[in-house]
Amino acid sequence: MAEESTVHPAGGTQTGSLEPLELLYEEAGQPRFGLPAKLGTAYGGDMGFTPPCVYANFVTSLDGVVALGPEYPSSGSAISGRASADRFVMGLLRACADAVLIGAGTLRATPGHQWTPDHVCPQAAPDFVELRRSLRRTTQPELVVVTASGDVPTEHPALQSGALVATTAEGARRLEGRLPPTCAILTAVSALRMSDVLAALHAQGHTTVLTEGGPHLIGHLLGEGLLDELFLTTSPVLAGRDGTSRPGVVAGLELLPNRPTGADLISARRRDSYLFLRYRLRTPRGNPVPSK
Repeated sequence: MAEESTVHPAGGTQTGSLEPLELLYEEAGQPRFGLPAKLGTAYGGDMGFTPPCVYANFVTSLDGVVALGPEYPSSGSAISGRASADRFVMGLLRACADAVLIGAGTLRATPGHQWTPDHVCPQAAPDFVELRRSLRRTTQPELVVVTASGDVPTEHPALQSGALVATTAEGARRLEGRLPPTCAILTAVSALRMSDVLAALHAQGHTTVLTEGGPHLIGHLLGEGLLDELFLTTSPVLAGRDGTSRPGVVAGLELLPNRPTGADLISARRRDSYLFLRYRLRTPRGNPVPSK
């Protein structure tokens, strides 16, 4: 399994008061959780998911860049400008999830980060707690780190807080005796398949899964036909490219022209010049993307 850099900003900086997002479009008939009043006001409406559901969240520049490269840790911060609205949506999506799925590269690239709702939007912490209680979720979503090699920074505070590390038999041997006691290992015999990881999560009752794992992890999920929805924040900046690795949403998987994967826009919101888009992928769940 390839490992990639982060796609959203790190850090738990306190944010100011959140103005409501402006609702531009919403497809009728979407599932609704019944958000607590303050969250519903800030989001500009309700939100919900029909399990099982795997949904991704990215912030992108106007020219399609979601990460600036390994030499820029936490590069999503530069792309998003740490906009309070983006951090609120990120926190809300985490609050809705049973588990948050990332790659080891994301873990390495965001030292000090915690993949919890309150870490990115602390002012909404009580409302996130209320939402999770109403959904009968655990206090925080479970962090799931995917690594084929077992190369993870075991001292990372997110691992110290507790996580499930999904890896190969070789990766498990590398990690033996090194992970904090708060962590558990999910081991695959050889190749690490995302369908096996999700099956293990479903067995634990984690049927609503958010991924913030980066372009390569998205490529693996799409390749196995496992991604249901995509949340995409469009930030009003240009990142540019000059012979550097600055990926878009999907890496490690070619789709056009031979394997088109369409999506339907089901929600659009805005704050100032930021757009918050929600898409439903058209690839039926469990149907792998056809080979060339």
